[in-house]
Amino acid sequence: MQKNANWRIFATAEQVAEAACEQILTAAKEAIAERGHFKLVLAGGTTPEKVYRLLGKAEADWSKWYIYYGDERCLPADDSDRNSIIAENSLLAEAPIPGGQIFTIPAELGPEAGALQYRRIVAEALPFDMVLLGMGEDGHTASLFPGHVHNQDELTHAVYNSPKPPPERVSVSAKALSDTRQLIFLITGKNKQEPVKQWREGRDLPVATIEPQNPVDIYIDCDALPFS
Repeated sequence: MQKNANWRIFATAEQVAEAACEQILTAAKEAIAERGHFKLVLAGGTTPEKVYRLLGKAEADWSKWYIYYGDERCLPADDSDRNSIIAENSLLAEAPIPGGQIFTIPAELGPEAGALQYRRIVAEALPFDMVLLGMGEDGHTASLFPGHVHNQDELTHAVYNSPKPPPERVSVSAKALSDTRQLIFLITGKNKQEPVKQWREGRDLPVATIEPQNPVDIYIDCDALPFS
């Protein structure tokens, strides 16, 4: 089981998104008051997209927000399947965050070059204020997949042979994703029951390698619970 975790259970995916949105906005206010900025790492997936649409309608001191990404697919920069485009069409289309404070992963350069360039950006950003992550049906998070071996000291990884298309990606490492003041996992849907069960049993899954110093918040709907 994830060490040091707060499991927050909600009836629906919509309620998960609403609660996560509220926590993000609260964290942003606190970070800006204490440090003058809010550094947020975005995740891909349908549940995070729900969160981004809610955030885009909210009021916040957007001029102090800094946006990063946990992973990206090696596709053209304007491809609709990229996490950056999904965020652009939801949160970033509404929230006036300065363009110079939005750090997309240059995955269109390929895994090696994209990871190398983003590594410098991550090194300058750490520690993050908040990281958002999802979980796949195989227990992967970001583009950290079961059975893949990476240099654990790297801040970013070049990813090949992804079990989900496209096969080439760039991912921020477990080490860097763990270097955050707050971390939220967003988990919804019946297809997540088996990996959630394995995670709680202590199996060796990529999600279990994300271990920040502070407790992890796991926002999950009833459909994703293996024991509901």
